[in-house]
Amino acid sequence: MSERTGWDRGLSVRADGKGLVGHAGVVLLRRLADRSGLTQALAGVFPQGGVGWRDRVVVLVHLAISIALGARSVLEAEHLALHQVRLTGPGASDSTVHRTLETLDAERLAAIARARAKVRQVVWSWLSLRPGGFPWLTITGKRLHKWVVVDMDATIITAASKKQGATATWKRTFGFHPLAAWCANTGECLAMLLRPGNAGSNTVTDHISVLADALAQIPGSSSAKLLVRVDGAGAPTACTNTSSSSPPRRRTVRFTTGWTITALDEQAIARLPEAAWETSLNQDGSVQEGYFVAELSGVSEREGWSKGLRLIVRRVKPSRRHLANLTDFEKKTGFKYSIVATNISRMTRIAGSHQRNGWMRSTVTMPSSRTRSARTRRWACTTCPRNHGL
Repeated sequence: MSERTGWDRGLSVRADGKGLVGHAGVVLLRRLADRSGLTQALAGVFPQGGVGWRDRVVVLVHLAISIALGARSVLEAEHLALHQVRLTGPGASDSTVHRTLETLDAERLAAIARARAKVRQVVWSWLSLRPGGFPWLTITGKRLHKWVVVDMDATIITAASKKQGATATWKRTFGFHPLAAWCANTGECLAMLLRPGNAGSNTVTDHISVLADALAQIPGSSSAKLLVRVDGAGAPTACTNTSSSSPPRRRTVRFTTGWTITALDEQAIARLPEAAWETSLNQDGSVQEGYFVAELSGVSEREGWSKGLRLIVRRVKPSRRHLANLTDFEKKTGFKYSIVATNISRMTRIAGSHQRNGWMRSTVTMPSSRTRSARTRRWACTTCPRNHGL
């Protein structure tokens, strides 16, 4: 019987307290890989061997399951496989796993990415058939129907000893600095770029590469409505222009990103009248007490940046840990400021754009017109700095 497809024959569930096994949930993960077509899709990626040859597809699937169970190394994956023998069959040795990983060159990784994209289309169609339908996000009470939200972020992963690619990081630790893109709707990792610990944060090329790989994983991305959320590392000009310019004809791309405040921005903030500041909102639509937001239009016309760029500034009384990092302007005004850059226009009917990382945790609520009443207005033209001499 095929190691790839016959592993679950004879499995049964009993309540007699005999034959107990740990990590029984791996059955669901392994069966999902089979039923969705992932196991079969990967079959053409790896070479096939003769008698005694461990199926490389099964080795890769077992490794993915072990990672889901918490394995942090190939050796830990081998130990976990010992607990899964009665469920998924014998696991591969650490040397077999190493040999499998060594075959993953650029061409094979690209083939795996294509297989993942093909299978993701099947899985997303299943999600759409659920009673609740596809998991569209809801922000400030507005359901972002048909909007696929992509979150990009880099993270530091420490290493306890010297390993391949592990270097000193900018946080004075030792390890790695991968950059990843996640689908906020489903929680899936769409793409990831493994990088050494000394990789920079504001890396335009890396962000463009990961975003392109992520878009390739989204079913129907050429005609989708996409919202890309990045922290301040995604603010460099080339990355912003890539996400907003020259998309496929039917694709709608909007973004929110963090922004490094410059002296020009501080000058614009200083000219904002007090009436321009509105109370900030949390993502669930509740009022965020003590936080206020306003819009800095008129400073977005900068060389190299796309037209229609909007800057949303937020202010809050600084906490004790921020007191040492305040600028002279912030010390003078008594507020800590942060800015979100976005190409979501005032007329775009998106409920909000929530920045997940750093300071950008407030919700930006966009109106459907400029003529809302003063009570419900969020970004009416009276908050535009251009109307105040900027």
